[in-house]
Amino acid sequence: MSIDPNRFGLSCAITTPMREGGSVDLPRLVHHARHVLAQGCDSVTLFGTTGEGAALGLPARGAMMGALLGAGIDPATQIYAGVAAASLNESVEQGRLALDAGAKGLLVAPPFYFKGVSDEGLYRWFSQLFEKLGPSVRNVILYHIPSVTAVGLSVGLIDRLKKAFPGVVTGVKDSSGDYANTEAYLKAHGELAILVGDERLLAKAVRNGAQGSICGVANLVPHLLRPIVYEGKDSSVVNALVDEICSHPVLAAVKALVGHLHGDAGYGAMRPPLEALDEATRQRLFAAYDRITQAKAA
Repeated sequence: MSIDPNRFGLSCAITTPMREGGSVDLPRLVHHARHVLAQGCDSVTLFGTTGEGAALGLPARGAMMGALLGAGIDPATQIYAGVAAASLNESVEQGRLALDAGAKGLLVAPPFYFKGVSDEGLYRWFSQLFEKLGPSVRNVILYHIPSVTAVGLSVGLIDRLKKAFPGVVTGVKDSSGDYANTEAYLKAHGELAILVGDERLLAKAVRNGAQGSICGVANLVPHLLRPIVYEGKDSSVVNALVDEICSHPVLAAVKALVGHLHGDAGYGAMRPPLEALDEATRQRLFAAYDRITQAKAA
């Protein structure tokens, strides 16, 4: 099967290993990043939702980026970086740190503190962000995740931004879990890389023009996601796994399962205010994961 080199593909919304007390465990981060890239991911996305990105300040972000670069992971081809802040200045600093380190692109969430904001207000915010980042800004994936931000990205807003910043806005990640919304993005913005966060909707979206995914389950089964991303093949195994993960606090469940995958419970710690799963829940989740992933894929 030939792979389109211009296709976005599969990026792991990589979980952030934490030490007790909240500092980032850099050796575990490097180990896991190497693992997912070897198992089928085209890139990793640091500081996303699954990676607790909104809780990571600039020192942690710089250390994480430096650790991956030091491990020989190529930022120009294998690293995207999430930007998530209520403050424009902080968003600029997050974006600049990643771009200066050579990251391929940015996954940019809208400002999320104020609710009920207009498309005009959001257009001005994104415009100021791109202008302040200057000539180095590149490969921006706009991040629509209203369940977290409560600030949506409309078809019309995306249209204004892609026209005002051609070659800068190159994609949209739809984590709404609403296929009708994905379909609207595909219809209006099919020339952009439309990415789907909910793995259960991914195969259908790919068959209709989506270019891939930045997703949390890529931490666990990238080899099962590649046929979905590149061929639009449905997978009952992936669907069942996502259903199981979504029956728990998702970020803690993914992180616990990463530890299960590596045989290393040290991956399970969360940064407050998030909490790790209790031991009984972890064991039930592990048993379900083993049962599901050992099932024959559809």
